[in-house]
Amino acid sequence: MMEVPFPEARPEEGAGLIPSDISTPHKEDISSKIKEQKIVVDELSNLKKNRKVYKQQQNSNIFFLADRTEMLSESKNILDELKKEYQEIENSEKTKIKK
Repeated sequence: MMEVPFPEARPEEGAGLIPSDISTPHKEDISSKIKEQKIVVDELSNLKKNRKVYKQQQNSNIFFLADRTEMLSESKNILDELKKEYQEIENSEKTKIKK
């Protein structure tokens, strides 16, 4: 039986609008996290029902058995949050260009 580790990809706490001088690297970082999270969602979506999923304990090398549907739901929520943050950065950049 194949066991799938689930790397936790969460947006950083307190992340939001940031000064323009660092917005481009931050935007690229968010874009990278979005790509990574899309892969996680896709992998979880395509798992067979009987496959086991493990979630990594934060700041640790310990993995715990997790519910596949809960992990899929959580991953989709994280992806939505990342997309929303990316959109906010794009909108703030457009606003700065107009001024």
